Amino acid sequence: MAPGNALIPQLTGACSGISVRRHTFDLAARTESVAVARRRSRDLLTGWGHHEELHETAELVISELVTNAVVHTAGDYILCELTDHQSLLRIAVRDLGCGTAGPRLCHSADEEERGRGLLLVDAVSSSWGTHDAPYGPGRIVWAELAHGGPRQAGRPC
Repeated sequence: MAPGNALIPQLTGACSGISVRRHTFDLAARTESVAVARRRSRDLLTGWGHHEELHETAELVISELVTNAVVHTAGDYILCELTDHQSLLRIAVRDLGCGTAGPRLCHSADEEERGRGLLLVDAVSSSWGTHDAPYGPGRIVWAELAHGGPRQAGRPC
């Protein structure tokens, strides 16, 4: 059985003996929650011992994903999850739906002031994507950041 998707419990480890750190928190679906999400992700990454550059990139990504969830959906709260697996940090944000059809990259001049957040996420992430929540309403938008963490010697996957 494969590891769980973002915001779903992982049923089995990707590789035995490899440490996977995961933290999930919820926020009110309000604009002031964006700053809270940035602060919580910074505190978490500091506790996990990551370098400042990763903090800054993760804060940018979580800001954009939380902002989109707050602005483009009508739920009362959102869920955020950070998962650190060896040299990859995955950030996932789940909304409760009831908004527009989902995130999309915007390239038009009509949206000069808005709509560039996912372009930033695309530029700084090793990959990102979106899918419907596997249970209940809503969407999950995720991004992965490669951070060059050391692999544990003698533990190939």
